Amino acid sequence: MIEDELQQWLTHTENLIADLIEDETNEEVDHTIEHHFSSANFELLEAAAVTAFKKGYDVEEPEEAETDSGEKVFAFDIITEQPLEVDIISEETKLMFQLAKQCKVDYDGWGTYFEE
Repeated sequence: MIEDELQQWLTHTENLIADLIEDETNEEVDHTIEHHFSSANFELLEAAAVTAFKKGYDVEEPEEAETDSGEKVFAFDIITEQPLEVDIISEETKLMFQLAKQCKVDYDGWGTYFEE
């Protein structure tokens, strides 16, 4: 059974891809996918970034950020290049969600850019 939070990210994946296709992004090229991770605890976040790097992921440098409510957190992204396909990105989202749980940090979903 898929837990509720993961299911929300999988629904987000389906909706975001549908929106990009509706807006006529170029489906023939790989898209840069940025998976977002955060934590109020820098040591936990840094350990998660190191774990991801050791697993072979392209990890951006952790940095300080601010939530919508003004709270200070630390964040980093894992960058991948993927075809804009629900099955592929959903599987990747599951892996990222599990990585976040394993490292006790928050998975904040993913985003990408419109491709010409």
